[in-house]
Amino acid sequence: MVCYSSYGDIMTIQINHQTFMIKICKTFISRCIGMMGKKKTSSTGLYFPKCNSLHTFFMKQNIDIIMVNKKAQIVAFYQNVKPWHIVYCKKAVACYEFSTGILTTIMVGDTVLLHTEL
Repeated sequence: MVCYSSYGDIMTIQINHQTFMIKICKTFISRCIGMMGKKKTSSTGLYFPKCNSLHTFFMKQNIDIIMVNKKAQIVAFYQNVKPWHIVYCKKAVACYEFSTGILTTIMVGDTVLLHTEL
């Protein structure tokens, strides 16, 4: 069971004129759980600030992972990452996690723009 109150703010990001809703994982629990145990594909992604690696332990679906540097430029993009893997990028300072297939026109070098949702 996931406690959604453990997630922080809800924001939107824009990459190449595509807009995505994300939840910011600020607490230890929300960062640890991520999309773990979720079976359904979700259009909402997760944002992990101050993070340069993600795991897919106990996941029931494949995911796409974006890793960005401090200028919010994509330095790594991993598609269709299967359960029970670890993804790491030394250049990254933050990560985004999405259900596979949501990100269609994303490439390394693109910039992620953050917008606060009310």
